[in-house]
Amino acid sequence: MVSVPSDVPAPGVPSAVGSLVPLDLDPDLFDALARARGGSAGVEVLRRGQLSKRALLAVAVRRALPDDAGLQGAYRRLARRQREEPGRWREAMLHPYLDEGLARALAECARGGRPDLAWFAELVDGGPAALSGPRLLTTECDGAVLRLRLADRGPFRAVHGHPPAGVQSAGEVEDWQRSLEGAWRVLVRRHPWHARAVAAGLSTLVPLHPAPGGTSVSSAARRAHGAVALSPPGDPVLFALTLVHEFLHVQLAALLDLVPLYGPPSPARYRAPWRPDPRPLDALFTGTYAHLGVCDFWHTEHTTAPPDPRAGREHTTWHGHTRAAVGTLLGSGELLPAGRRFTEEMGRALDRAGA
Repeated sequence: MVSVPSDVPAPGVPSAVGSLVPLDLDPDLFDALARARGGSAGVEVLRRGQLSKRALLAVAVRRALPDDAGLQGAYRRLARRQREEPGRWREAMLHPYLDEGLARALAECARGGRPDLAWFAELVDGGPAALSGPRLLTTECDGAVLRLRLADRGPFRAVHGHPPAGVQSAGEVEDWQRSLEGAWRVLVRRHPWHARAVAAGLSTLVPLHPAPGGTSVSSAARRAHGAVALSPPGDPVLFALTLVHEFLHVQLAALLDLVPLYGPPSPARYRAPWRPDPRPLDALFTGTYAHLGVCDFWHTEHTTAPPDPRAGREHTTWHGHTRAAVGTLLGSGELLPAGRRFTEEMGRALDRAGA
C-alpha cells in the first residue's frame, strides 16, 4: 500500500540510517488500524515508518549545514552506533522529540540560519535520559509490562500545547507510578487489545500543569511519536481512558506519515460534536479516530461486571458524537480513497460496538 523511498548518502559520508527499504502496509492491517485494533503488529509497522522519516530528516539537516556547523561529529557517532549498538541507535532515533527538533532545524536552515543542535549531540551520546531526564515508570499486571519515561525536562515538550510541568519531586514521581499502576490494571484486565498497543507504541509520559481551575488536560503532538502528555489524572479509569485516547492520536499521526487519507488543507470547516467551534477536516478526522477509542473503552466498561456507573451514559454520548462525525467525514468530499476506506471501517467498528 505504501513505500518509503530509499535514501542515498553522499559519497564518503557514513549514513546514520543505512539503506531504507520499501515499507508495505498490508490492507488487512490497515483496516485493523482503522478499527483501533492494529495491536503490536500495527505499532511495529508504524515505528518502522517513523525510523525512515527521521532518518531522512537527519540526512536532510546534515546536507543543509556546512561541515563546521557542529552536526557532523554527532551524525557520524550515530552512524557508528547503528552498526555497533543497534538497540541504542533505535532508542535514540525513536525519541519522541527527534522529529520536532530536526524539522525545526531544517526550517531554520531553509531561512539561512544556523540551528543550535547541541540537543542532538546530547541525544546521540547520552540517549533519551540525557535529553528528557532519568525518571522511569515501570508497571506489570498479569505478565504484561508497561515502561514509560517520565519526561520532566528537556526541549520541545511545549509542542503539546499546554505548559509542561518542571522536574518532578520524589513524591510526585511516586504519585505518577501509583496512578500508572492503577490505570495499567484497568487496561490489561478489561481492555487487553488496547494494552498491547499502548505497551508497544508509547515510550514517554510528559507531566503537564492542569488547566486553570484544576481541570485535567492531555495531549499528543503530531511530531512527537510515542509521547503522551497529561496532567495528574483523576482516577485509574480516566487515566486508562486518556492513554487509549491519546495513543490513537499518536497512531494516526504515524499512519498519516505513510498514507495520505485526505487532500491538502481547504478553507472548509465542519461541525465537531464535541467542540463549539467548526474544525478543518484534518482536526475532525483525528478527533473522530480518537473518539472511536473512547466509544470502545466505555462500551467495554459498560459490559464488564460490575459496570462503571459512568459507562452507559458516556458510551451513549460518545457513540452518537462519533457516528455523526463519521457521517460528516464521508460527506465532506475531501477524503482520498484510503481515507474513505479508513472512515468506512471506523463506521463498521462503531456499528459493532452498538448504539
